[in-house]
Amino acid sequence: MDTATALWSFALVVGLLTLTPGLDTALILRTAGLGHRRRAWGVVLGIQTGTFVWGALTSLGVTALLTASQFAYTCLRWAGAAYLVWLGVRMVAATWRGRADGTAAADTAVPDLSGALAGGFRQGALTNLLNPKVGVFYVAVLPQFIPPGTPHFLMGLLLTSVHIVLGLGWSSVLVACARGLRGALQRPRARRVLDRITGSVIAAFGVRLAASDT
Repeated sequence: MDTATALWSFALVVGLLTLTPGLDTALILRTAGLGHRRRAWGVVLGIQTGTFVWGALTSLGVTALLTASQFAYTCLRWAGAAYLVWLGVRMVAATWRGRADGTAAADTAVPDLSGALAGGFRQGALTNLLNPKVGVFYVAVLPQFIPPGTPHFLMGLLLTSVHIVLGLGWSSVLVACARGLRGALQRPRARRVLDRITGSVIAAFGVRLAASDT
């Protein structure tokens, strides 16, 4: 397999993965749909930074240690699960607090408006980096697309960059579509429903991660 074939083949695999709805999709759609464009792009950049870190660590062989150590994997899995459950429960709880005091639920759920980009970046990066399944995916898949004789680290970074470019492209589509719904989501009731659905989905991802052994 030559370099060009490896790139196209890897692009096909991660392209299908990118299009599959999941936690990242829920976070981006919810944030952009509520009109927080800067924070939404912060989430996108944080997610893609996490992807780059996982790809770089895999290219260096570091993430292989994660899959080889059951203790390290379990610790990261529980940390990620705890973060997701906390994030989801906090998002749902904010809708009830907002309803009680007459404020918009979305405003209480996203208080960091002054540092929206940085706040979104932290959320996206933590969501990605605390998910050991991303590391396991890279350990299992990335080496298969590195042609023999090519610099392992540089080729790994090139393949990871393909994933990031596809992720940024699809995220742009998600942000644009979500912003088209912003008018309907300005109503407090609609915003509460969106936050409750998204928060429940995020918490469910956390519970599933905690319950998973691999």
